[in-house]
Amino acid sequence: MSESQQPSQAIAAPEMTHRQIMEVLSGLLMALFVAMLSSTSVANALPRIVTDLDGTQGGYTWIVVSSMLAMTATTPIWGKLADLYNKKVLVQVALGLFIIGSAICGLAPSMPVIITGRVIAGLGMGGIVALIQVIIAMIVSPRERGRYSGYIGAVFALATVIGPLVGGVIVDSPVGWPGVFYVGVPFAVVAFILLQKTLHLPHVRREVSIDYLGAFLLVAGVSMLLIWVTLGGESFQWTSLMSYVLVAGSLVVLAVAILVEGRFAKEPIIPLRLFRDRTMVLSTLASFFVGAGMFGATVYLQQYFQTARGMTPTHAGLMSICMVLGLSVAGMVTGRLISSTGRWKRYLLFGGVMLPIGLYLLSTIDEHTNLALVGAFMAVVGLGVGATNQNLVLAVQNNLDNKDMGAGSSVVAFFRSMGGSMGIAALGAVLSHRVEDVITDGIPDLVANGQVTRDELQSLQSGGLADPASMPAPMQALYEHAFAVATADLFLVAIPCALLALVAIVGIKEVPLKTTVDDLPEEKAPAEAEIEAEGALRT
Repeated sequence: MSESQQPSQAIAAPEMTHRQIMEVLSGLLMALFVAMLSSTSVANALPRIVTDLDGTQGGYTWIVVSSMLAMTATTPIWGKLADLYNKKVLVQVALGLFIIGSAICGLAPSMPVIITGRVIAGLGMGGIVALIQVIIAMIVSPRERGRYSGYIGAVFALATVIGPLVGGVIVDSPVGWPGVFYVGVPFAVVAFILLQKTLHLPHVRREVSIDYLGAFLLVAGVSMLLIWVTLGGESFQWTSLMSYVLVAGSLVVLAVAILVEGRFAKEPIIPLRLFRDRTMVLSTLASFFVGAGMFGATVYLQQYFQTARGMTPTHAGLMSICMVLGLSVAGMVTGRLISSTGRWKRYLLFGGVMLPIGLYLLSTIDEHTNLALVGAFMAVVGLGVGATNQNLVLAVQNNLDNKDMGAGSSVVAFFRSMGGSMGIAALGAVLSHRVEDVITDGIPDLVANGQVTRDELQSLQSGGLADPASMPAPMQALYEHAFAVATADLFLVAIPCALLALVAIVGIKEVPLKTTVDDLPEEKAPAEAEIEAEGALRT
């Protein structure tokens, strides 16, 4: 794409009516719906996929981590590209990558192929998530953004509710699990058309300089760290030479990336000057720990329902409604309250408190816990996540100039995704080892009591994820107990992450929300003036 040399300046979109904003949002929300629907439907199919492809618990983790890694590592790159290039074209490219990756997964004959497809889909997912935040920030003022964030929450909730159900029905049908990767294709075509028709944003054409070296170092450093977290203790010992090489290599590469971004890059992927702002630093830290606690723990709930509770994918999908209801209610209600009052920190604090409470409650479950209680505990976690995710982005965007909106917004998403990736990888390793320990400790008693024979133990020693339904009753009970115990332990391990997120949220200073999308100072609304006056009195 040729660019004429122009001054590097920010430009704000012209003021838009509610109708015009909704027309633009129609395509964006459809693109988000495609990404969320495919992701949530696939999550419910993972136990069946891994079993059919003779995968291991590590393979189960990597199907999730691979897409999260690709999304994490490229989110700041997408955000920077949004500051330089046509945003509509970028969203359409991201949408295309997601479709291509999903198609590869649907045709995958083995675990390596499906993981490759998930990487490509993750590239597109990173673009969709980052660019939607950037575009909304360009057309909606921070004061009004809570109102439209409610629509995002509604789409998120709808896709999260429908996804597991659709995925479960497809997996249980003759089509089988490959069908879940194609369910979003019709919606993707509609999203592409809507974006082409409705998304028209001003763009400053200027000479650009992409920081390819910084992007490469960032991806390499994060990838090495995630590989260490995922494979440590399984493919190599935590204190082995390979472990030391991966950790040291990751730290060195990331240090060089910081040096390149701060000293040599003309257009850094992550402008380090953004971290001079206290809100940016604390919000990114909070996003990291929320991601680790939320993604890292909840991604294994579907495996708990299907493996420890013997549910079908369809029934397991129904259980996800509990968490989604909490998430959607918190997201939409807090968004409306923020738009009407101009206050936002109290809702961040509410979410920060609810998340560790919900994780603690889930740490008490086992294979016999009443499902109504499990659902209630999931709803509490949903309230915590719904009140924090979008509002952390809002807090950061309110402090950014338009020229940094893409990079700044994507940095928050990057740290949340990175936290989620590391949480999924680390807790996946915890789950695998915990399951193995419980089964290893329980097998001698089963053999000594004559409940199982040596030959019947082969399904647990083959290296793959066994199907509990094909086991003798005593062995099935042991297998289900092992997954229930291990899943509860995951939530217990995730609690410190949620508490650290709360500490970071407490330290964020509430700044009055801007009422315009440009960088010019505007007359403060009464609610904003009240917040400033209250802050001055406290000072």
